Amino acid sequence: MIIRGGENIYPREIEDALFQHEDVAEVAVVGLPDDRMGEVVGVFLRPAVGREIHRKRLFDYLRQHLSPQKTPSLWFVVDEFPLTGSGKIQKFALRKQWENGAHKEI
Repeated sequence: MIIRGGENIYPREIEDALFQHEDVAEVAVVGLPDDRMGEVVGVFLRPAVGREIHRKRLFDYLRQHLSPQKTPSLWFVVDEFPLTGSGKIQKFALRKQWENGAHKEI
């Protein structure tokens, strides 16, 4: 759960919406630290084969399906995700990578 300005946001809801978009192969929504809001919504995306990630296109798509506060503030494209032995995305590792400057916002 992401706590943004005292409001609870569930990453799965945002991930489910983005999974429906044809440009997205994999997605992970992570709460990233923010001085003013506590946390903000960050999204890490891997494009589908032959597709490109366009922030504005996905932003507009989410605004049609979710309330404004659930729309990610920070957007990142990744080639691959850190995975557990069973193939689950390690969100804590994504957050750590972001804290270390490994991802550049699109």
